[in-house]
Amino acid sequence: MIAQIATALIFLVSLWLIFSEKLNRTIAGLCGAVLMVGLGKLLHFYDETQAVAAVDFNTLGLLSGMMILVALLEPTGFFQFLAVWAGRFSRGRPVRLLILLGTVTTIVSMFLDNVTTVVLIAPVTILICEILGVNPMPYLMAEALLSDTGGVSTLVGDPPNVLIASAAGFSFNDFLTHALPIVIVAWLSALWLLRFLFRRELAVRPPNADVVLKLNPRESLDDPKTARRVLIVLGGTILLFFLEEPLDLSPALVALGAAAVGLVWVRPNINDVLRRIEWSVLVFFAALFVMVGGLEASGVLGGLVTLLEKLYAIPPMLFGLVLLWFSAGLSAFVDNVPITIALIPVLQGLESHGVNVQPLWWALAFGAGFGGNGTIIGSTANIVVASISERTRTPITSKLWNKRGLPVMLVTCTVASVLYLLLYPLFTR
Repeated sequence: MIAQIATALIFLVSLWLIFSEKLNRTIAGLCGAVLMVGLGKLLHFYDETQAVAAVDFNTLGLLSGMMILVALLEPTGFFQFLAVWAGRFSRGRPVRLLILLGTVTTIVSMFLDNVTTVVLIAPVTILICEILGVNPMPYLMAEALLSDTGGVSTLVGDPPNVLIASAAGFSFNDFLTHALPIVIVAWLSALWLLRFLFRRELAVRPPNADVVLKLNPRESLDDPKTARRVLIVLGGTILLFFLEEPLDLSPALVALGAAAVGLVWVRPNINDVLRRIEWSVLVFFAALFVMVGGLEASGVLGGLVTLLEKLYAIPPMLFGLVLLWFSAGLSAFVDNVPITIALIPVLQGLESHGVNVQPLWWALAFGAGFGGNGTIIGSTANIVVASISERTRTPITSKLWNKRGLPVMLVTCTVASVLYLLLYPLFTR
């Protein structure tokens, strides 16, 4: 009992530190992991070997492989090219600009890390808005909210999806057949809602609409040759994701293999590439895996599974809806990654007790993905966009995000709930 209380306390304190931003999330995760292993050795229920075994290296391999591809593509100017192209094609019309920038960011973040995507596209968005003489706030928020929503549609589009796919054994194609149809409807609903929420800002006629037509997207491409090579490798990577089941390949092997091919073909300065990889994210993931392993070893998760087994007496569809909204609510106030990592072994425990958890995995994916839109700290992309907005005259505050982001979360979760019920037989397979 002492071990269970202590491990639960360590995990909850670590989440609080991450939520309150009292400590950097990577530092908080590392401290929690060290305390968890130290306590486990002291009370003889968890040690270093078990901690290493708790880390999901398939997830880390997939993330690191895709990060290397992004690190190769980032300095070429490709992301800026897309943003400038969207600005020019919009012809300075605010609604069209919002749709184009939101769509471009979403499509890119379906296959690459959405944090990196918004980091690179948001500054160009601000520049385009300054040229037009309009408020960049609606466009920045739309990029974050729509990329968070659209990222739920693919295996590599959102970190919780990577975690869920590794734990449940889902393939890239599984997400296209099960998640993509629902995400399309949710994304369109979010876009319509954003158009309504920002109707006042989008009604302002840009004073310099003609200037944006003079922008040349090609001037944003610093290295077209490298961009072409990396895009070819990325295209091959996506093709192999489609074929991973017939070829019996793991997503991590595909991503790391693609990264190796990209490095050999491009021959970059390896130190520059390594500096662009988000090592803090990988360490944060590993630390969370270690902490959850400690919760499992101490019996905390086993007790939670027993409790959920009693709740499972309600109709399975209703249980899935409860999980969807529960994970969405938590993800709105704590980053959706630790919530997903914490709930994965709970679902695995239910499965070991004979419960069909196939539909529950998808409920978790929708809840964690869409729930991150609810607050400014719900996803890393939200925090990044809010930080970049501080360069403008209208920075994005938590209060503003709650007014615009929370309705998007509620609408997308409602859409997902309705379609989850209608398509429930699909998720049981």
